[in-house]
Amino acid sequence: MGDASYLVDSNVLLRWVQPAAAGYSLARAAVNQLRDEGCSLYFTSQNLGEFWNVLTRPTGANGFGLTPQEADRSAQEIEERLQLLPDSIEVHREWRRLLVDHAISGVQVHDARLAAAMRVHGLGYILTFNARDFVRFPGIHAVPPSDLATGPLP
Repeated sequence: MGDASYLVDSNVLLRWVQPAAAGYSLARAAVNQLRDEGCSLYFTSQNLGEFWNVLTRPTGANGFGLTPQEADRSAQEIEERLQLLPDSIEVHREWRRLLVDHAISGVQVHDARLAAAMRVHGLGYILTFNARDFVRFPGIHAVPPSDLATGPLP
């Protein structure tokens, strides 16, 4: 299914570039499989911000404890291998609509922002370890990396 476009969630990006992370091999295999199949892979500025936050947060606070310079090298890998979905007023408006239409609160606002970017840019798939976070959004198909290891592309 080479015409499929996937947003790669922050939780996959973190595991994809950090060999010490649980799920590293699974994330690498899933991203590689999608690339080998000719799928277009994307990230957003929000993904990169969440990614940077975890990479540079102390290990005692559930982070990786990297320096900003180390985080920059990992971020560059993402920027070189995936495409950036640009932010826009349309993404903002769709995000606000999703927040109200789905009565979203708390940390779930971040997932709604990703869903809004996907909808505005016409992406139907997100590669994520947290598929349940995207169930509420019609037209968004959350694909766990483990699903790619066990069968054909959705």
